[in-house]
Amino acid sequence: MDVKKLIAQYPIVADLAAERETLWVNPDYGEDAKLPLTKEDLFDAEARYHRFGPYMAVAFPETAATDGILESPLYRIRKMQEHVTQREGYSLPGNLYLKADNELPISGSIKSRGGIYEVLKIAERVAMQHDMLSYADNYAKLNQPEFRELFSHYGIAVGSTGNLGLSIGIVAAKLGFKATVHMSRDAKQWKKDVLRSKGVNVVEYDGSFSKAITTGRQLAEADPSVFFIDDEGSTDSSLGTGLQLFACKSNCTTRASRSMRTTRCLFTCQPALVVHLVGLPLV
Repeated sequence: MDVKKLIAQYPIVADLAAERETLWVNPDYGEDAKLPLTKEDLFDAEARYHRFGPYMAVAFPETAATDGILESPLYRIRKMQEHVTQREGYSLPGNLYLKADNELPISGSIKSRGGIYEVLKIAERVAMQHDMLSYADNYAKLNQPEFRELFSHYGIAVGSTGNLGLSIGIVAAKLGFKATVHMSRDAKQWKKDVLRSKGVNVVEYDGSFSKAITTGRQLAEADPSVFFIDDEGSTDSSLGTGLQLFACKSNCTTRASRSMRTTRCLFTCQPALVVHLVGLPLV
């Protein structure tokens, strides 16, 4: 588009081009947006996480302290706050925190929530289709041999360079699914080793990752018993990842809240800025 026409249509562009300090207020704020997900979808996803809590706490004891809910620690990072203050010449109000998703349980992967959520949703659907599970059940029963036998007749596959594959492969194999992760040969060896140690079939491909994910998808499409998890455009992955659970300040209701009230809690606490820096080492 011609710059003059763009500025005529959006005058604020002239200020941006001139590097002037600019405030843009969304003129559509408050209007109904056509979004692929609804509030009902969010509550459904959260409810599913809680239904699976008893299973996760038994199958993965490292999650027992949080009742099977995937949570990562929240650290106050004073030195970074001091650095930002010195660099910008501005004193940040409240406190600065780091949400350390690199310490998420099970896979230690920054994609744990999205990938694991998709696996759990598949497991729930398969078990219910075979009349072996209902919403009213204690989902800890999924750790019993008869469920692993059921799931062994199905496969879950994913194309991944490692992070998504770790979360999906580990949980799918634990449930009893035939888990397959399609990876390019240059993916980190330690990730392949971890997956194989958990009973996951790792298929390696020469060339780019595109070949791995394309071939994996094609193989899954040819087998109706295999579910292929593709995080590109996946609403389930977005739901699972989006339910990030932040810890509240001590002057709020509780420690790490395990409900969607947490989001509101952040805004009623003493002013705090939460930084979601995934995968960074803590020093």
